[in-house]
Amino acid sequence: MRILTMSMGAYDEDEHERREKQASTVDTDFDDERTIYHGEVKYDAGDSAEDLLDTFEQIKSN
Repeated sequence: MRILTMSMGAYDEDEHERREKQASTVDTDFDDERTIYHGEVKYDAGDSAEDLLDTFEQIKSN
């Protein structure tokens, strides 16, 4: 009986070719359409700039 062993890191040509083939293929199996949203966006800035500056000055003075 003959036992063949392969050390860790041994060169395997079939595995190398399989990985090379896998790395060279591009998966194009995805939805390439952009999602289009309709509507509007509104921002509520809250206080006026002067009110915000007053608040900032109060925070700085404490």
